[in-house]
Amino acid sequence: MTPSALISAKPKITNSPTDPVDEPTTDVAAPTSVCDPTDAVGAVDSSFHAALAPLTGGLSPAALALAAADWQLHLWASPGKRAALAGQALQSAAEFVDALAPRRAVFRPWSLIKPSENDRRFTSPDWDMPSYNLLAQAFLLVEQWWHSTTTDIHGLAHSNAAIADFVLRQCLDTVAPTNFPASNPEVLRKIMETGGGNFVYGLHNWIEDWQALLAGGRLRSDQKFVVGKDVAVTPGKVVYRNELIELIQYTSATRTVRPEPVLIVPAWIMKYYILDLSRHNSLVRFLVENGFTVFMISWKNPTSDYRNYSLEDYRERGVDAAVAAINEIMPGRGIHATGYCLGGTLLSIAAARSGRDRSDCLRSVTLLAAQTDFTEAGELTLFINESQVAFLEDLMRRRGFLGTAQMAGAFRMLRANDLLWSRVVRDYLIGERAAPSDLMSWNADATRMPFRMHSDYLRRLFLNNDLAEGRYQVDGKPVALSDLHKPMFVVGTQRDHVAPWKSTYKIHFLANADITYVLTNGGHNAGIVAPPAEDGHSYQVLTKKATDSYIGPDEWIKRAPSQEGSWWTEWIRFLALHSGQPIVPPPPMGTEQNGASLGDAPGSYVLEQ
Repeated sequence: MTPSALISAKPKITNSPTDPVDEPTTDVAAPTSVCDPTDAVGAVDSSFHAALAPLTGGLSPAALALAAADWQLHLWASPGKRAALAGQALQSAAEFVDALAPRRAVFRPWSLIKPSENDRRFTSPDWDMPSYNLLAQAFLLVEQWWHSTTTDIHGLAHSNAAIADFVLRQCLDTVAPTNFPASNPEVLRKIMETGGGNFVYGLHNWIEDWQALLAGGRLRSDQKFVVGKDVAVTPGKVVYRNELIELIQYTSATRTVRPEPVLIVPAWIMKYYILDLSRHNSLVRFLVENGFTVFMISWKNPTSDYRNYSLEDYRERGVDAAVAAINEIMPGRGIHATGYCLGGTLLSIAAARSGRDRSDCLRSVTLLAAQTDFTEAGELTLFINESQVAFLEDLMRRRGFLGTAQMAGAFRMLRANDLLWSRVVRDYLIGERAAPSDLMSWNADATRMPFRMHSDYLRRLFLNNDLAEGRYQVDGKPVALSDLHKPMFVVGTQRDHVAPWKSTYKIHFLANADITYVLTNGGHNAGIVAPPAEDGHSYQVLTKKATDSYIGPDEWIKRAPSQEGSWWTEWIRFLALHSGQPIVPPPPMGTEQNGASLGDAPGSYVLEQ
């Protein structure tokens, strides 16, 4: 089937999510690895790596050892750097001793060093008290010195320096003064207020968490936001299903609608309803209430039966199948295609192929915190090298998928202070639970990833950067992001640890299109989930025409005007600008096959554990 025929063909409806899973039909070669498991020796090595992985948290010991050796050898061979480090340590010690006996009667907190903007460990006013403030400054000075040991070392590979710095930071985080009752004034204050009752509550919380962990790591019942009842409640119907996706069409909420539908491609690493949380937090509801017809892909939570599904299968049976289904329901309408995170990366591939082979398929392309060039992909790249990918492949090959625990562990390590240690202090030392939220409940609702697809993603995109460099092939021909000519709306978030905004900004010199780029405050998730009714949101926005000269991100941030409020309203203006006039009546809610309905939103795939 030709690419254009695939887009326009009527999709095959599968009426039951439990139907047998077909084998993928793509001809993309399976990813290769250093160790061939079909060879007897290779099979032994692969099994050994898979058995070792749980003991190392899925990290390759060889990758860590090589980074440590590279760092230590280059530091040893740099006497000037070592002398500078010694001088820095002596200077910091002298300044700290001088701060112990201030010349002024009034103590000035944070006179030596201040926590970074992203470091929330010392934000309580209790940390401004002299003794605790000096303790915190001493820790931050030590942390700063160890960071210096991994920077500006001549000859040290940047990737190995980053790994060494990351590991050192993880070790130091474990001994931060915030983590111990005797050195944390917030904990001591709680002890005085409760008479030590906080430790009783903390022990109770610890026991609850262990019980939840033994039960598979699921949230307690009082933390859950039930899918279809509390979250993912925007009315709609499942209008298409295959073995990989359910396509949801949402019910119109206005008398007239824009002619062009919006298709949202979420990441398959988590459930789709990050974009349809509670009523006040739902981007889907916001779009529907502003007169747009919205379709959403809900991905299947794969099992070991899906081990051979490739990234190309996700494109064909995911994005392309959804586009074909929408064309069947709303023929002749250009689609506002939208992708979030990994879904945005996959959408950019499908859109580039569409731009090459059928340019009338899409009306615009929106990428939300999605990368297309992976050379500066943040701290996630610490886990992406040949040794680490091969080690991870052996782990996935044994089970057929990457489990939720490995993914959750990686993200917790990236933000250990926010996702691990702060929770330990709050839940177990202070004895208080954070108020449950829809976003927290969604974050615990993780999914698995098929072996071959995840290997494709890591090797072809992260490791080799094939998409940005024109080597990624679709239907036997490479796709180029320069074939993207439709207007684009691209969102980056300031504190994104998954898709750093300067990485998402690179679409400016990859695509040949008018690009409206938005930089919003917040992180990878909270920056995207930014309802207008919620205070504290702001963003910068600037549009670059395809014929305009390129400006770098540092210059962009100086030029782009700042706006208070949510970027959602800016996106509505963009979509309206590139849509036809509202029409009546709204489009039909899909079609039934053989008299069988596929059910109401949120569908069945999102409920699978």
